[in-house]
Amino acid sequence: MRRGKRDGGPAGGAAALAAAWATALALAAAGGFAPVAAHEVAPALPNFAALARRYGPAVVNIGVTREVAQVGIQLPPGIEPGHPLAPFLARRVIGNREEVSLGSGFIVSADGYILTNRHVVGDADAVTVKLTDKREFKAKVVGGDALSDVALLKIDADHLPVVVAGSAGSTEVGDWVMAIGSPYGFANSVTSGIVSAKARSLPGESGIPFLQTDVPINPGSSGGPLFDLDGRVIAINSAIYSRTGGYQGLSFAIPIDVAMDVKAQLLGTGKVSRGQLGVTVQEVTQALARSFGLAKPDGALISAVRAGGPAAAAGLQAGDVVLAVDGASVRDAADLLATVARIRPGREVDLQVWRGGAASQVKAVVGALESPAGSAPGAPTPQWLGMTLRPLTPREQQRVGVDHGLLIQQVSGRAARDGIAPGDIVLSLNARPVATLEQFAEQLRQAGGNAALLIQRGRTRLYLPLDLG
Repeated sequence: MRRGKRDGGPAGGAAALAAAWATALALAAAGGFAPVAAHEVAPALPNFAALARRYGPAVVNIGVTREVAQVGIQLPPGIEPGHPLAPFLARRVIGNREEVSLGSGFIVSADGYILTNRHVVGDADAVTVKLTDKREFKAKVVGGDALSDVALLKIDADHLPVVVAGSAGSTEVGDWVMAIGSPYGFANSVTSGIVSAKARSLPGESGIPFLQTDVPINPGSSGGPLFDLDGRVIAINSAIYSRTGGYQGLSFAIPIDVAMDVKAQLLGTGKVSRGQLGVTVQEVTQALARSFGLAKPDGALISAVRAGGPAAAAGLQAGDVVLAVDGASVRDAADLLATVARIRPGREVDLQVWRGGAASQVKAVVGALESPAGSAPGAPTPQWLGMTLRPLTPREQQRVGVDHGLLIQQVSGRAARDGIAPGDIVLSLNARPVATLEQFAEQLRQAGGNAALLIQRGRTRLYLPLDLG
């Protein structure tokens, strides 16, 4: 009993509670936070079981097979790698190997249309879709868009389970979200987290307002859906920021609004086009804002205007700061690119531009920005040459100062022997410009035994002969 009195019996406990409550009220008055009453209960964490049960069957596992060029060393029978004569007897062997990779996707219509990432199925020789009921289908790549990293597949099936598309715009930072995918091939894995930020611009991208989340995403999850608590898909899980190759708390997803627009364009016209002004833009820093006489560092600073483009025709100049498009404020450079990309080519827009210390209105007709990868599935890739190429993104074109070209990502075999290196940009083949893989492959077929490639390497342009054998 003595111990109970010292620790606070019924009377002592009430006095201690009253004192603690008085202290909490005083802190609340001083610091502006509200105390939590003793009878209040903290809100329960969301339970994702119903969502996973309802929409899990609409999420698919995607298997992709590619033929990849490789270079190896072959030794004569009986000669081991450590043999003194091995370096002299070794023979270089060039060939192809089959590479299998996995990804995720989700069914958007009961007759078999599936959305995923373009990087999951790009340059695939064969695509297989596996459902949760263990049925497997060969999939056709209807088309893809490199800028948004969205691809559309079709399987021959009916009465399939489907997801419900929502809108990333209705999501707020801090909202709970759920992902379903196939990390490392573990199909239909469910993870959850919150929206960390909206409208993120990633390096190498142009005009895609990514959602940032802390949902655990790993290789194989790419292309899977991101759900809100109402069970609507708000984005496609696409990328992670990592120094290890695995999840480190930063995941990025493509808004479903962007993906559904890509789907509609691929089905309607077979290609994806967006609006563009023909400018290179950069952020307005606080120091630049002061130098331009701006009250705050908002807007997109034009650093270059492409000759003959929509901006040049409208009279825009380097040094102009675009503050608004059709009355909607422009936060930064990425916001301007995203806003204009959503506008259909040929439409006139009203731009608020800051120039010479004053704002003025400029009318411009939006030009067309075609998808840099084109949309044709199964584009022939000259892997037998030992090269892996892709079209330049619009931002890469602006940085290099070209309006077309193919970036060489990997080199082996005869291409390496002919002096071609990763990072080179192919501008033309036999004096004919190349902008797509289809053009490059077609011009190779017409070239005969030899081809002259115009290469941009850093700031230097040079011609390299390519032996087509």
